[in-house]
Amino acid sequence: MKQGTGIPVTLGDLTTPPTLVAVISIVLTTALMALGFRGALLVGIVLSTGVAIAVNMLTSGKEFPTPGMAVLPSRLVALPDFSTIGAGLDFSVFIRVDVDTALMSIFAIMLSDFFDTMGTVIGVSGEGGWLDANGQLPRINRILLVDSLGAVFGGVAAASSATTYIESAAGVAVGGRTGLASFVTACGFFLALFFSPLAAIVPPQATAGALMVVGYLMCGIMCELPFSDFEEGFPALATIVAMPLTYSITNGIGTGMLLYAFIKIIRGKIHELSPTLCIVALAFLVYFIEPWLVQVLAF
Repeated sequence: MKQGTGIPVTLGDLTTPPTLVAVISIVLTTALMALGFRGALLVGIVLSTGVAIAVNMLTSGKEFPTPGMAVLPSRLVALPDFSTIGAGLDFSVFIRVDVDTALMSIFAIMLSDFFDTMGTVIGVSGEGGWLDANGQLPRINRILLVDSLGAVFGGVAAASSATTYIESAAGVAVGGRTGLASFVTACGFFLALFFSPLAAIVPPQATAGALMVVGYLMCGIMCELPFSDFEEGFPALATIVAMPLTYSITNGIGTGMLLYAFIKIIRGKIHELSPTLCIVALAFLVYFIEPWLVQVLAF
């Protein structure tokens, strides 16, 4: 955390409409979940969006100034914009930057994407009950292949990386635990291409309740962590704390991985570290000092 930036997260002003909408979202979603209502997360988002639209109308759009957000759209259907397809194949960027800088950037993005995916996959799989006795997911190579192809095609379209997201846990939490659930989700995203004006009205405050409930559901796997063992527990705790503080799954995993390797080395147990773990820990070390390396290599 940078010095002088103050407290990064504080209690919001409950008198402001956006914060009030977030509170209503939390209350509605919590109530629906407590009642065992199926589809509680989706219904909570829809109802909270309705409240946000009403608030926006009463305040003449001053509280949700983002265009299209919390505002009934003038039209429900719009043709998707495919103009960016192929833009990601412009390799002239490698001409404009140094080779060392380009390689370090690619390495950092790859590491971030891969371990964001791994963290999401393990977390969602733990909630779904798909992990084996060793905490591993069988046939994970298939998931990584699909994720890699998604990232490639996302890059070709000059879009953000099309990768796995922790919000997938919302579907698992309400019972979506087969390939059919993923297929239905994919169909929903395809339809959203044509109903983008409708999807754009949902403000982030309306999803607050759903995300908090998903976070709670994801915490269940934490009870299996051996916190009484310093070698295992401290790196795990560092991982859990670093993720929200740095807003990055990758940073959290990297912190825990490096601490785990460091403690093993300090205790003279380097022989217990597998070659793969050593390579990954070294890769994370490079990842964290990458800005410094870029400056050094630039001279």
